[in-house]
Amino acid sequence: MLTKFIEKLKKEERKLEFPEGLDTRIIEAAGRLKVGGILEPILLGNVEEIKKVAADNYLNIEGIELIDPMNYDRFDEMVSLLVELRKGKMTEEKAIASCKQTNYFGTMLVKMGLADGLLGGATYSTADTVRPALQIIKTRPGAKLVSSCFILNKEGSRLAMGDCAINLYPTADQLADIAIETAATAKLFGIEPTVAMLSYSTFGSGAGEAVDKVREASNILKAQELDFLVDGEIQFDAAYSPAVAAKKCPDSVVGGKSNTFIFPDINAGNIGYKLAQRLGGYEAIGPILQGLNAPVNDLSRGCNADEVYKMAIITAGLK
Repeated sequence: MLTKFIEKLKKEERKLEFPEGLDTRIIEAAGRLKVGGILEPILLGNVEEIKKVAADNYLNIEGIELIDPMNYDRFDEMVSLLVELRKGKMTEEKAIASCKQTNYFGTMLVKMGLADGLLGGATYSTADTVRPALQIIKTRPGAKLVSSCFILNKEGSRLAMGDCAINLYPTADQLADIAIETAATAKLFGIEPTVAMLSYSTFGSGAGEAVDKVREASNILKAQELDFLVDGEIQFDAAYSPAVAAKKCPDSVVGGKSNTFIFPDINAGNIGYKLAQRLGGYEAIGPILQGLNAPVNDLSRGCNADEVYKMAIITAGLK
């Protein structure tokens, strides 16, 4: 699944930062990326400490760029830019303190054009990874919000699910935007999106505000010129199973053949992708952040080095 991304990256020199440069999982993945000639990793943190952790764990960091935010020759320039970017919201004192934190420091390196993207979250929370990106990188032109998508992969079966990590209770308009962004991400992974707007109701079988919201989002999408099929509100079984769709929604354009699923809120999304991962045996890749002006992605704190390696390739390949 990563072949396309790897081929692209080997033709284009990309620099990807890792704010948690002291983490053995990060160091191991960075070494693999460097040795494989896939991209140029940058590890952030105290240089001597990174070297010691690598040596103690027999990890190769030869040729990898190491940057210490506490000893950086363009630190004052970075602080001045952050104060300007956060004018009226961040004092110089606060900017100095922020730039000493690797999550903010790394995001500023991307903003300054000194790195192509950032992958964090091995020890940072999602909020601590995403917040600097929202404040500094911001959304790309035309994007209305930042959302997330997981790609689920199992023996040739590939699904996309959003939003499972960022937006708590999206509105109907936001759900429509999430669907458009998730469909675009799905295409990057070779999925021709057939989008189901999920609910506990299938075309009026249930009632309530939550159902109305999903139905409204579906209608917003259907009023646009899209390059993918979409329908809803629809239950997961009717969206996924042809046999169930034949009974519940035989006239639906996505019934029984959906591969891209938009959840009504973060509760459903987070539970849904983890059920597919843990009970269904799917490999879950993500969260892939959508809508930012530069590639920034968040890892699960329970990730392993192989997952870091894969997410690094995806993150760098998104630019």
